[in-house]
Amino acid sequence: MKVLIIQTAFIGDVILATSLIEKLAETNKDFTIDFLLRKGNEFLLDNNPHVHEILIWYKKKPKSQELPRIIKEVKKRKYDLVINLQRFLSTGIITKFSGAKETRGFEKNPMSFMFSKKYKHELVEGMHEVDRNISLLEGITDSSRVLPKLYPGPTDYEKVANYQTTDYVCIAPSSVWFTKQVPESKWIELVNQLSTDKIYLVGSNYDRTLCDKLREHCEKKIVNLAGKLSLLQTAALFKNSKMNYVNDSAPLHIASAMRAPVTAFFCSTIPKFGFGPLSENAKIAQVDYDLECRPCGLHGLKECPKKHFKCANEIDMTKYAM
Repeated sequence: MKVLIIQTAFIGDVILATSLIEKLAETNKDFTIDFLLRKGNEFLLDNNPHVHEILIWYKKKPKSQELPRIIKEVKKRKYDLVINLQRFLSTGIITKFSGAKETRGFEKNPMSFMFSKKYKHELVEGMHEVDRNISLLEGITDSSRVLPKLYPGPTDYEKVANYQTTDYVCIAPSSVWFTKQVPESKWIELVNQLSTDKIYLVGSNYDRTLCDKLREHCEKKIVNLAGKLSLLQTAALFKNSKMNYVNDSAPLHIASAMRAPVTAFFCSTIPKFGFGPLSENAKIAQVDYDLECRPCGLHGLKECPKKHFKCANEIDMTKYAM
């Protein structure tokens, strides 16, 4: 059976979608699995033994050109099943005109009325996004949870080997959204309480400035690796870390996909949304009292609506230092 999974959102969304790949692979049925994602995320599926082909959506190109191209590419592959994990119109159009024998997706997609089967996407306590994604496989396999998984290659592990000679801690201090990111002062507070002497800061090139500030103001010796490692190399580094400190963002899901220890800080968002850590050694860090303004939205915001940002500034960092 030829299957296409569609997830053209962000890094974390693609990582969580890999649970669907793993679930299909474990059924032992004859599936050929392709994946449609946005340009820039394709390396996340490097070395994945279950992925046959990656189709790329160039989101920076005009949609009037790119959408017809993608539909043509999808249609000519004659899929038996298309599974759309997104809730936006463009992917709904791709799904509808895919020519697949069967199409599935969430009912929140505006084109879902034209899918073969549509499913609810509910933020129910105890239900992770992984579980919601797997629900789209109803009738194909059971609903038991399978964790997302990344596959760093030998060169990825070689790249980070010199950083792993003694115990260490990783911190991914940045987030695209202000209200999802632990403030600089709180990271400094945490770092200065850590018992581990070897601390690595990870992130993209855009995060180097923040990481440099942390390194300058912390009492401990810190190595800034922001922009120096690919995400799969970061995943390889996370795997053997004593602890990985992250925001509610992509590095959280990298840790889950590597079964790596993780402490995930939730500021304006809450774990109830279903995007929490899945590692066995996982801790959720958040304010220890109820704020009437929290959560202030499903996604992060560019600033705190109340201007006080108590959901981050009043997290007790002493509880999470190790």
